Amino acid sequence: MPPPAFVRVGHAPGLTMETSVILLAEDETLLLLDFKQALIEAGFGVLAVSSGGEAIALLNAEGSSIQGLITDIQFREPPDGWDVARNARECDSEMPVVYVSGDSAHDWASKGVPNSIMIEKPFAMAQLTTAISQLLNDRLPGSTAS
Repeated sequence: MPPPAFVRVGHAPGLTMETSVILLAEDETLLLLDFKQALIEAGFGVLAVSSGGEAIALLNAEGSSIQGLITDIQFREPPDGWDVARNARECDSEMPVVYVSGDSAHDWASKGVPNSIMIEKPFAMAQLTTAISQLLNDRLPGSTAS
């Protein structure tokens, strides 16, 4: 039986319905696990996938339940993280987007969605949780998916 297209990850104790759910897309397994754990420890719900295609499929299926996106840029096969973020913004024009990349940061100005954050690998996990928290906090009060 093939593995599921995405993994619904356990949540930190005390998680409520108001907790933000983050879609995490990263194809390097060890990084995916580290990022996922840092987000859970920070109190986020996490949906973790290992490809751009899985991320887009999940956005299309459950976009209204996802409050933020953290995506790598270069996956093993298309689509890339730039495409994932554009798709996320089609689901919600104000969805917070954090890009993580080891070698694509130079393309952020031309390919990244507006009001996003780029974090270059390697980085401290606190940078990741701070970046997504900042974007979530900056959303307009009462904003909804478009």
